[in-house]
Amino acid sequence: MGELRKLLRLAAPIALSQAGYALMGLTDTAVVGRLGAAALGAIGLANGLFFGVAVIGVGAMMGLDPLFAQALGAGDEARARGLIWQGLWLSVGVTLLLALPIAALPLLLEPAGIEPLVARDARLFLWLRLPGLWPLLGFAALRAYLQSAHRLRALLIATVVANLANLGLDIVLVFGKLGFPALGAPGAGLATSLCAFLQFAIVALVAHGGPLARPRLADLKKALSVGIPVGLQMGAEVGVFALVGLLAGRLGAQALAAHQVALSLASFTFCFALGIGQAGSVRVGWNVGARDTPAARRSGLSAFAGGALVMSVAALSFWLIPAQLARLLSDQQEVIDAAVPLLWVCAFFQISDGIQGVGAGVLRGAGDTRFPFLANLVGHYAIGMPVAIVLAFGFGMGVIGLWWGLCAGLTAVAIALLTRFLRLSSREIVPLEGHPPLSSLP
Repeated sequence: MGELRKLLRLAAPIALSQAGYALMGLTDTAVVGRLGAAALGAIGLANGLFFGVAVIGVGAMMGLDPLFAQALGAGDEARARGLIWQGLWLSVGVTLLLALPIAALPLLLEPAGIEPLVARDARLFLWLRLPGLWPLLGFAALRAYLQSAHRLRALLIATVVANLANLGLDIVLVFGKLGFPALGAPGAGLATSLCAFLQFAIVALVAHGGPLARPRLADLKKALSVGIPVGLQMGAEVGVFALVGLLAGRLGAQALAAHQVALSLASFTFCFALGIGQAGSVRVGWNVGARDTPAARRSGLSAFAGGALVMSVAALSFWLIPAQLARLLSDQQEVIDAAVPLLWVCAFFQISDGIQGVGAGVLRGAGDTRFPFLANLVGHYAIGMPVAIVLAFGFGMGVIGLWWGLCAGLTAVAIALLTRFLRLSSREIVPLEGHPPLSSLP
């Protein structure tokens, strides 16, 4: 119980920071949802495509997590601070690689069968959201250091300020207030990009890495060797949701809008599991750096228990009050009615979603990032997508069938990651870097 309390104390601010970023997406959805099903579906589709690519970059930045945690676990503060500039250089390189495919994706929407009006709003939203890619990745680099160093106040402040600013900018830019033109759904994309810069600037004031340091190829390669599989793993997971969004778009604007409502709410609750997973990554990484594998195992299992507990609460909410939750994001009764069955499906996979989110985190803390990628690839694309397509189109279940396929894929991944951690932690876990062992952790 002592380890669980430590983990939850660390996880709470991290989870609130994660949830705060998702809350910006919820705010965008709630504001744009007042414009109708077409506009709501457009930003859902655009966000799915943006994060389907951007999350690969976010995952690549998470390659810094075990490097920071294991360095601090070994008492090497100088090494940890030296990695801050390397993380920022890495964010620049990853941004340059991902910007072009994100910019090109909107050109595929109409050929893919998306209604022209929906495709237009999605295209403009995505292009206005693109400038926020670099601060998103830069924030991920600084967050990796701050959470490993247990300096979390700046993350919370940045989250609160950015969310308040996003709400105000959404209202001004979407509806046209204070003399600004009404940009409609694309205005929410511009608002979120501006707030990404604001959020990055706040944490940069705290997590400065000292004088400017040149890129060090060895550090960048080490971070990428850990982070690229994380990015591919996260890309595989988010990509399957983006594919389901495209398939839902072929079923009509109403189905796409219902999908966006359910996805926004499910993404929000997942942030709490993701926060626990990141805290688990830090605790496992600290213990691995201190050469204490039994403690790393206890930290990981505590994270799994915490994730399952938190997501059980989310499951009950989706099952008991789905209409009330959907009404927060849309005032269109037909959209609300279509979203309710999807939220019931969400209730079924909340615990699986939490376990797989935590599993990726604790394995990352141990330096194992390739297995989660393979598990996501098999679980989502060899199991989840075939089930989704068969149920949706073979059995005529429509968007509900697509979501049952998501449920099957998430459950398969959860089982695989939990089993992997149990096996990995049954023997000594070797640190990524050769730090001398320490006797204790904070």
